[in-house]
Amino acid sequence: MAALSLPPSKTPFLGRLLRLLAKSDVLASAEAGVYGLTPLSYLLVDGILVDGEARQMAFPLAATSRYHMEATLGLADWFKKDVAQPPFDHVHGATQFEESMALLDPETDKLFHEALAAHDWIGTVLRECRDLFNGLQSLTDCCGGDGTTARAIVKAFPHIKCNVLDLPRVIEKAPSDGVVNYVAGDMFHSVPPAQAVMLKLVLHFWSDEDCINILAQCKKAIPSREVGGKVIVVIDMVLGSSPETMSETELLMDMLMFLCTRGRQRNENEWSMIFMITRLSRNLELEVSLRSIRNVTTNALLECIRYKVVVCNKK
Repeated sequence: MAALSLPPSKTPFLGRLLRLLAKSDVLASAEAGVYGLTPLSYLLVDGILVDGEARQMAFPLAATSRYHMEATLGLADWFKKDVAQPPFDHVHGATQFEESMALLDPETDKLFHEALAAHDWIGTVLRECRDLFNGLQSLTDCCGGDGTTARAIVKAFPHIKCNVLDLPRVIEKAPSDGVVNYVAGDMFHSVPPAQAVMLKLVLHFWSDEDCINILAQCKKAIPSREVGGKVIVVIDMVLGSSPETMSETELLMDMLMFLCTRGRQRNENEWSMIFMITRLSRNLELEVSLRSIRNVTTNALLECIRYKVVVCNKK
């Protein structure tokens, strides 16, 4: 208790909480009163990284923030009103990842961005899908933020020239060391030209109509095959593609999109419809997951949601 900076009087209450966490498989307990980490809780320890990348602790902290809880509690009121904005925006008058959230609560806004970065795992994509990048000379990462993904690509493939497209307020905070080319702009209006364009965990934030408009701009950015044009790489969740044990988690991720964005998680048919409307042909699909995550103590694998890497060509 002293190590936790908790008063001794809280010992019985802490024990009751730990008992529940063990029952929920967040902690392990081989004997009464003795608790240890599981693969899940191991990821939530401060300083633990996934594949050497972002810390995962930020994601549950963000998803259980008071702003998300209040938005959830406001759903009954939201359903009764004919409003277009997401429940989060309706309750707080601010939008996640936009300046309005930073003005409302700078510390929580920072946490939200850390949670977004926790889903980068580009190392897994580079390891399991290396062939995607063979033959590429240039690539544009849409909504690339501070360039973490693009910089990892350049490190693995130094010959690829990477553009990072994001809003001006994001780009102005990006490092200026010349490793990647940062472009301030809006993917709804223009995408920097390159042989390939990548949309990694982007489209689930947007409506079907918005996705169609984004993909249309991506198509314009890629030259014809005759002059070296390659593909659009879409990395996102496909509902129903993960193991059955993760189906509830997939739906909870969809609820998070419903609560905070105009987008959604999509199943196979819904993705196919978007690609058909934008006249993109899917010539390759790869499945990636974080199944390589192991608990260093127990060597146990952590079951994870699977994402699909869809490679599209212009028809």
